[in-house]
Amino acid sequence: MLPLLLLALLSGGSLVQSQGFSLQVQKVVTVQEGLCVLVPCTLSYPPIGWTEDTPALGYWFLTGTDSGIGRPVATNNPNRAVQTVPRDRFQLIGNPQNRSCSLLIREAQMEDSGWYFFRVERGYHVQYNFVRNQFNLQVTELTQKPDVYVPEILEPGRPVAVICVFNWNFEECPAPTFSWLGDAVSGPGPRPKSSYFSVLTLTPRPQDHSTYLTCRVDFSRKGVSTERTARLNVAYAPKDLVISVSRVNTSALEPQGNSPHLEAEKGQFLRLLCAADGQPPAKLSWALEDRVLSRSHPGGSGTLELVLPAVKPGDSGCYTCRAENRLGSRSCTLDLFVQYAPENLRVMTLNANRTVMENLGNGTSLSVLEGQSLRLLCVTHSNPPAQLSWVLGGQTLSPSQPTDPGILELPQIQLEHEGDLTCQAQNALGSQHISLHLSVVYKGLVSQAFSNGAFLGTGVMTFLFLCLLLVIRKTLRKKQTQAGTPRPRPARRSTILDYINVFPNPGPLARNRKAAPRSPSQAPPPHAHSLELKKNQKELHLLPTCPGPKSFTQASESQNNQEELHYATLYFSGLRPRETQEPKDTHSEYTDVKFH
Repeated sequence: MLPLLLLALLSGGSLVQSQGFSLQVQKVVTVQEGLCVLVPCTLSYPPIGWTEDTPALGYWFLTGTDSGIGRPVATNNPNRAVQTVPRDRFQLIGNPQNRSCSLLIREAQMEDSGWYFFRVERGYHVQYNFVRNQFNLQVTELTQKPDVYVPEILEPGRPVAVICVFNWNFEECPAPTFSWLGDAVSGPGPRPKSSYFSVLTLTPRPQDHSTYLTCRVDFSRKGVSTERTARLNVAYAPKDLVISVSRVNTSALEPQGNSPHLEAEKGQFLRLLCAADGQPPAKLSWALEDRVLSRSHPGGSGTLELVLPAVKPGDSGCYTCRAENRLGSRSCTLDLFVQYAPENLRVMTLNANRTVMENLGNGTSLSVLEGQSLRLLCVTHSNPPAQLSWVLGGQTLSPSQPTDPGILELPQIQLEHEGDLTCQAQNALGSQHISLHLSVVYKGLVSQAFSNGAFLGTGVMTFLFLCLLLVIRKTLRKKQTQAGTPRPRPARRSTILDYINVFPNPGPLARNRKAAPRSPSQAPPPHAHSLELKKNQKELHLLPTCPGPKSFTQASESQNNQEELHYATLYFSGLRPRETQEPKDTHSEYTDVKFH
């Protein structure tokens, strides 16, 4: 009973009066230093001792303050002094007559932290302290910052609006003071009095890139403020393009610097890295001569790597890294020289006009006629260029042309030139050689071989002709045997003309007179017939010649009788005889003889 009595006395009324009074308020209220906070509050009291016209007075006290004589922090009683400075920092914005006791706290300060209770007065009966319904105010360090909205990329010379906003929870709180700071700000900036955001019109310059823009918000007259800083990204063309090189897969990259040349040995690992600065980030690409090797992905990291796991001679050339964005482009080149020992060594023979005639492999035997000239070309692939030299029989030959030692000219081959001829290519990384065997052919042997060949050819032709005669003779004998008439044995050496039967055409004289009877010895042999020999689709024709074989006596008689003298002419159809002409008499008394 005693605690209730003490509580009633502290409440400013009797135990009976506490009945019918109630108050709802948040138990703990937190606010950052310098900021504003609204404490919602509602109450009820009994309708005793007052009318609708009776004013209702309300007071907020810091716990421990005597509500009878102490100063409240906020009240709607104009005749009652308050302890807060300035007077309106704590403000009773609720009307107790309407059952509201809400409190607004502006520019909260650390010393404002504590417990607070409310007192209501209306008429003679309602005089009550709500000590059992207090709230605890906690003022903390100011950590809330404004939000600054800046375009991600600013175009040089193009005006842009930059916005700074501070999220305020209650309209009843006073507007803070905004200010702008930074190299890109030409003036102090606007200071709105009744707004919770600020707009700054900014015209960026190229030199404003990477500078800072600060929005500051001031809340109290004691200098409590908060701010946020943004970094400006002003667009610019690619710059600071750098190529770095690593010769080992795990080693760090080394900037190539201003040297545009890079040397690497064949088979060596090589890693090239291109990096560029640009806004927006530049698109990178690697190219060898005019051939693009790789490209960076959109929105990449600003670097592009090119890996050559084992460089080869074909990798030599001018490598270009290109960085490009909408404001411009920039490129950097690197000349790669792949060094390697001589390889693909070849020797070729040349004409007088230095046209390549033949490629000669290693170990080739080359025969040259004595007295002739010889031109050889030795070529190889290497880097650095190899030194070429010619060695004949262990003796180094002087180059025919000092500016082109790969060419060897021997204007007149002699017998002493015979031997092993070697072309050697050498540089700092190695050497390679190719050897030929030079054989000199003696000119006298060539003449003898030609004479022997001509004699052999004549002998062969004679042999073939004799074979032809033998075949014809055998054929004629066979036919004579089949006819059953013995052939008289020639009394002299037979010739080919003896085996050719001639059938004279009847001339005009013979057609006008009867033919004189002939003796059986003068009659044509029963085996007389036309012979035709075809060779290579051409016919061999003979004009009338001596009639078959006859005895020596018959031959003598033929010689005495000139009218029976015959002659023979041989010609080939389709070929014009060199000196023979056709008889003027179209009625030739002689017929053509054909070999079968």
